[in-house]
Amino acid sequence: MDGKKGIIIAGGIVGVLSVLLVYFGNPMNMGFCIACFIRDIAGGIGLHRAPVVQYIRPEIIGLVIGAFIIALANKEFETKGGSSPFSRFLLGVVVMIGALIFLGCPLRMVLRLGGGDLNAIFGIVGFIIGILVGVQFLNKGFNLKRNYKLPTVEGYLFPVVNLGLLALLIVAPAFLFFSETGPGSMYAPVFIALAAGLLVGILAQKTRLCMVGGTRDMILFKDSHLLLGFISILVFSFLANLAFGFFNPGFAGQPVAHTDGLWNFLGMAIVGWGAVLLGGCPLRQLILSGEGNVDSVITVVGMLVGAAIAHNFALASSVEGPSPNGKIAAIICIVFLGVISYLNSEDLFKKSA
Repeated sequence: MDGKKGIIIAGGIVGVLSVLLVYFGNPMNMGFCIACFIRDIAGGIGLHRAPVVQYIRPEIIGLVIGAFIIALANKEFETKGGSSPFSRFLLGVVVMIGALIFLGCPLRMVLRLGGGDLNAIFGIVGFIIGILVGVQFLNKGFNLKRNYKLPTVEGYLFPVVNLGLLALLIVAPAFLFFSETGPGSMYAPVFIALAAGLLVGILAQKTRLCMVGGTRDMILFKDSHLLLGFISILVFSFLANLAFGFFNPGFAGQPVAHTDGLWNFLGMAIVGWGAVLLGGCPLRQLILSGEGNVDSVITVVGMLVGAAIAHNFALASSVEGPSPNGKIAAIICIVFLGVISYLNSEDLFKKSA
């Protein structure tokens, strides 16, 4: 799976699997959505009480465990952390809020377009602009400082927690929450979803697949390697949607989406900017978490808390559009990203000082 051929194949498999998960029961254009699925998990364990988005998604568990298994097998598992943990936590919160204003992570953004949802075009443009802004700060010396080697047990904890979530899902104790209507009530059978997550976790670990990394590397280094994975997911999900009769081009009436172009743009601009600062998209953060990167675990926990905040304080969009609270939150997130970017860009901050 090395080289450009490998990442094209991996992207194609992810695109087709995503449509198959829809065939088996997941919401339309939501075979995989890291932000949506983490939000559902937050609801499933009671961190928010939005009744239509509560379910422990096996795909997330599979992604982490798949990356963990292949990293161990290839001797690439390494426990490290300590790089600006609270900044990473807050960036995780911000990225999740941006994603839930758009109604999807970068991976779902591509899958939405592959299913015919033209609102995703505004998201893609915003995503690229956000990455461009983040890259400008990288060029000015932005970094969240070095990380450090940690005891191995620290790296094992997050995969173990995910196995615990899987056990809870299977046992289904009364204290968990399960949606009876809405997107949270739509899901593929547990072991099909888990198997798909495991396979994508393995592929993403092997190829370093990252939705933000492709655009970032193209801008910084004129390297199209990771971008090919992004394009392959789009092409193969489009072909699979055509084959299954799921392709539905247009703006109005798209599943779990809204038509407000400005806030689709701004939501994904926040995600793109924040993901550049973090060093990877939400999918990549999950894969790194499985490899023993505790900084990425902190980011994922930030996204989990961000999902709870977004629904508890009415920041998330609905199919009717963004909420008033969500619009205010988006502006706050942009200001926060600007402050974090400036204060951690050595060339800018030292020059100012």
